[in-house]
Amino acid sequence: MLTNNEISELKLLLNQKKKIVITSHTNPDGDAIGSSLAMYHYLTKLGNTVNIVLPNKFPNYYNWLTDSDKILIYEKQSKLSQKLLVEAEIIFSLDYNAISRLGALTEIVLGTSAKRILIDHHIDPEIENFDYCHSTVETSSTGELIYDFITKAGDEKLIDKNIAEAIYTGIVTDTGSFSFSCNRPETYLITSKLISHGVNAEKIHKLIYDTYSENRLRLLGYAISNRMVVWEELHTALIYLTKSDLKKYNYKVGDTEGVVNYPLSMEKINMSVLITERDNKLRLSFRSKGDFSVNELAKAHFNGGGHKNAAGGKTSETIDELIDRLKTVMGDYKKQLNYIISL
Repeated sequence: MLTNNEISELKLLLNQKKKIVITSHTNPDGDAIGSSLAMYHYLTKLGNTVNIVLPNKFPNYYNWLTDSDKILIYEKQSKLSQKLLVEAEIIFSLDYNAISRLGALTEIVLGTSAKRILIDHHIDPEIENFDYCHSTVETSSTGELIYDFITKAGDEKLIDKNIAEAIYTGIVTDTGSFSFSCNRPETYLITSKLISHGVNAEKIHKLIYDTYSENRLRLLGYAISNRMVVWEELHTALIYLTKSDLKKYNYKVGDTEGVVNYPLSMEKINMSVLITERDNKLRLSFRSKGDFSVNELAKAHFNGGGHKNAAGGKTSETIDELIDRLKTVMGDYKKQLNYIISL
């Protein structure tokens, strides 16, 4: 975490009307979008020239957030995005622990002379690639860390409805509507303060979670009915979706968000995996209950990582090859996954 002296240094720097670019990871989620927009509004209020550049598209159900239409998508606006990054004096790295998670933006960011500031809550941040690091795994979300940064900088008075809604979006989505990673009293105290700044929690929940298209809902039904494999003896379940499955249901960015969580609602299942086939690669999303670390699993076997109970990975195998290997790998973790959640 940043020291008080480092926060004071940054506050002086951010009061000098700098050219700033905010970045976040590929396949941005609610925390990436929310924390980026919260920081955008805050830094703009300080008088800086601020842009957000993301590697690729984000789900449409975050379009209601104020100024989401100003976010630049590198895969669509590569020349302008690259120009802004090259000219930037400061680059904020939000919600990722390694610059490689920027995908196509990685080499561009590494090649700039800008000061790099990390604000993130993932495990094992690559601090050597950043000038300042505000990082801890203890918080629910990067959104919560943005709130912490603003208040420690002495600028809580600058938090308005737009900033509060963006931070709340990060918190509510990265905790699955307060169902995991949310056991710190501070998370609820911050949430209470955000509501006092104008957040309508019920309305935001509807805007994020009650905007499914018919195709998205049918894809979910198909995934559970036709593409779910349960290994009860391994306390593991997986769902796999092929390219043709996604095409059949007219897949849009964000349509598989949350699908990986459904198998965990089964009593004896303590780990869930979602496999999606896109871009000639397989992407894996892992979720777990209790103390089983899918971060360690993903790092050791699937070219990935993340949080203890939520991680991702990727592979070039076929779906059949991956499922066979996954079942073999999970056999080694059978004892660790054999437990009952209790109070």
